[in-house]
Amino acid sequence: MDLPAAFGPFAGFAWPWLLLALPLPWLLAAVLPPVRTGGAALRVPWSAERLAELAAGADAGPRVRAPGTPWLAWLGWALLCLAAARPMAWGEAVQPPQVARELMLAVDLSASMGERDMLVGDEVVDRLAAAKAVIADFLDRREGDRVGLLVFGRGAYVLAPATADLATVREQLMATQVALAGRETAIGDAIGLGVKRLQAQRGGERVLVLLTDGVNTAGVLDPMKAADIARDSGVRIHTIAFGGDGEELSVFGFRLPSGGSEIDEAALARIADTTGGRSFRARDTASLAEIYGEIDRIEPVETRGEAVRPRLERYHWPLGLALACGLMAAGLAWRRRGR
Repeated sequence: MDLPAAFGPFAGFAWPWLLLALPLPWLLAAVLPPVRTGGAALRVPWSAERLAELAAGADAGPRVRAPGTPWLAWLGWALLCLAAARPMAWGEAVQPPQVARELMLAVDLSASMGERDMLVGDEVVDRLAAAKAVIADFLDRREGDRVGLLVFGRGAYVLAPATADLATVREQLMATQVALAGRETAIGDAIGLGVKRLQAQRGGERVLVLLTDGVNTAGVLDPMKAADIARDSGVRIHTIAFGGDGEELSVFGFRLPSGGSEIDEAALARIADTTGGRSFRARDTASLAEIYGEIDRIEPVETRGEAVRPRLERYHWPLGLALACGLMAAGLAWRRRGR
């Protein structure tokens, strides 16, 4: 592998001050005196004349040297200093996703959601089953977003806080049943609970999507008062009035009676207008799917963050070369000793 290509574009040192250690061996050699002992370094049983003869004989013979050993030691030291300073290289540019919104879905589970006036394919189903099918498809398109789920009837309850684990949100949605939270409809309490949960989330835009097929008949919080609280808290509410108009359903040529709908569309429109959201009316499964598709367009899942180039550690290159220098110096010294 080509070293420059493997190293990548140089991005500087993490600890450049450690490069100041480069001249340390030279400074120590210049400043510190040589180590000497007070006594004789070597005692031999020969006279000075005999030592001179031995020295002359040693000079006459061949002297084995290990060329390059000091330079390898200095090079190894310099490479160790470079490794300690932690050289860095620029990595490939990436664009991390930046989640733009926190969504909370509020689904009505009052008794009227059990009215069988909806078609899914050719099958007649109740309103809750139709809503489940459409919302599940909506969740499939929100991958990467944070979505929570609350249900309401006589009271309001959070089944899933805002989370990126949309599979869990989908499972909680599918496990709901009509009248699970009571047979009445507490729209104001549902809005208040949704606002409270969204306020606890991190920064960013907060959106509540409320689906109901009735009018406010329970709870302690007035829906318009709850809408004012949502507006002041920066929560935008989209409302969906869901249910048939009492028209007959035609299935395989047979005409089936359809339940009517008591929905305060004007109140839901005021709630949406107060918070800067939009109000919708869905009379069948197809129109409900179109509405969630429209919400999907006006509330985008995410935006791309600013492109960044990560800095990657490259200290292992000089460290590996320093180890190679040490091994080469050790091999040359061993070879010299063997001779």
